[in-house]
Parts: sequence; C-alpha cells; structure tokens
Amino acid sequence: MEPQRKSEAVPVQPRPLPLVARWLLLLFALANLGLGILGIFIPGLPTTVFILMAAWAAGKSSPRLYRWLWNHRLFGPMLRNWANGGCVSRHAKWAATAVMSSSTVILLLSRTARWAAATAITCMVVVLVWLWRRPEP
Repeated sequence: MEPQRKSEAVPVQPRPLPLVARWLLLLFALANLGLGILGIFIPGLPTTVFILMAAWAAGKSSPRLYRWLWNHRLFGPMLRNWANGGCVSRHAKWAATAVMSSSTVILLLSRTARWAAATAITCMVVVLVWLWRRPEP
C-alpha cells in the first residue's frame, strides 16, 4: 500500500456560463473588437479600452477568440502589457498624445459649442495625465 501524500491544491474549474450569457458576452466582445478596430482609424475613439473589454468578454465566452486576440500582432502586445501590471508602451503613450492633440486642435478650430469643446478637452487632458503615469513595459 502506498503512503498517503499531501493533497495538492487542484485549481477549481469555474462552472461554465449559461449558453445565453456566453452568447451575449461573445456579442459584446465582437462589438468591442469592432469599435477597437474603428478606433485605429477614427481620432478620439480609443482602441486600447475596447480591445481590453473585448479580451475580457472573450475570456469568459470564447477561448478561441481570446487566444486569437492574445496572439494577434497588433492587439497581443497591448493585452500582454496590460496583464503585466497595467503597463502601457511609450509608443502608445505618444500615439495617444498625438491623436488627442490633433483632436483638440480640430475642436478649437471648428464651430463646436465651447462648453462641449471644453468638456472634451478636459477629458482628454485627464486621460493623458493618467496614461503618462502608467508604468512602461
């Protein structure tokens, strides 16, 4: 008879989500992925936030989509940096600064209501301060 070993901690597998919840999360992931892709081309639309939300939802609903995002040439480094302590690359910080600066100029030169422009510019400044305080990989 073999001596008893200490029982090793076995990771608990979470109960699978109901089918409806998985489909809703998958739709949420795909919608955020689409918005994140649009954010690459539309100034002021944040790519990173939408990709992070897409990865979160995909992680709960579609391991296949999650793996695709994690290994993607463009989105993967962003996700891995965020998973590694909320890091943001210096390149991403400069790109966000450039896009938000150009958006500020456009707002100031257009016929946008001053209160709306001031609100948007204030939000961008707050985001940039937060962003530049994030650690770098």
